[in-house]
Amino acid sequence: MNKLAEMVQAQLLDAIDNDDLVLPTLPEVALSIREAAEDSEISVAALSKVIGRDAALSARLIKVVNSPLLRAAVEVTDLHTAITRLGINYSCNLAIGLVIEQIFHARSPAVEQKLRDIWANSLEVAGISYELCRRYTQLKADQATLGGLVHQIGALPVLIYAEEHNELLSDPVCLHYVIEEIQPALGDKILTSWEFPEQLVNLPSQVQNLERETDKIDYIDIVQIARALSHRGRNLPLTALPAYRHLNLPHGTELEIGELLEARSMLR
Repeated sequence: MNKLAEMVQAQLLDAIDNDDLVLPTLPEVALSIREAAEDSEISVAALSKVIGRDAALSARLIKVVNSPLLRAAVEVTDLHTAITRLGINYSCNLAIGLVIEQIFHARSPAVEQKLRDIWANSLEVAGISYELCRRYTQLKADQATLGGLVHQIGALPVLIYAEEHNELLSDPVCLHYVIEEIQPALGDKILTSWEFPEQLVNLPSQVQNLERETDKIDYIDIVQIARALSHRGRNLPLTALPAYRHLNLPHGTELEIGELLEARSMLR
């Protein structure tokens, strides 16, 4: 680690410890959707009104329903039908994830591109997480999707910091190193401040632990496996992961890698 990386890491860690680092806030529409989701009696019509306040978000949800992964015989053209098709819980979590995408923007072209790359990977991991959950577990696929979308959320404050520090921005290797070192702790802190579900709040840091052992499969396991699949060919040890062994696949069974990787198109 060079001196610049050491200095930036020390500054960011100090800011985290002293609560001096400004964390991104969850957009108002996401708060409204989460509040609606907490109402066990909410109807599709009521949720449609909440999500429908954001025209762009409504269009994205409809696009998801018509994606290759979920497309039915008849094209969906309205929000009410889209939510009916997806289900209320999945619609809420997916909508929150899509709202978070709006935060991934920057003034600097270099930072904007980095944010786009991170978000594109998060979309792929989210899509694969959804399919893993649906095919091989009893966990909620919508929660796994949300976990995939936010597992790199901690990179956002680091990149915002980089926008204001040209010396870091001009050193891509250093910037990448700092992001990798800092984002797990920042991610946990952000999801805690956003009052995310207990099963997801420590996902950004724990998903990095490839030797993590648990009694049974959970959402962190799912996102770990999805990350390994999305980085296939980059020497991530898929079958060696304790998380992978939790799937309890019959001996000789291989994950349908091709189909799972096609899940990357689900949210695009």
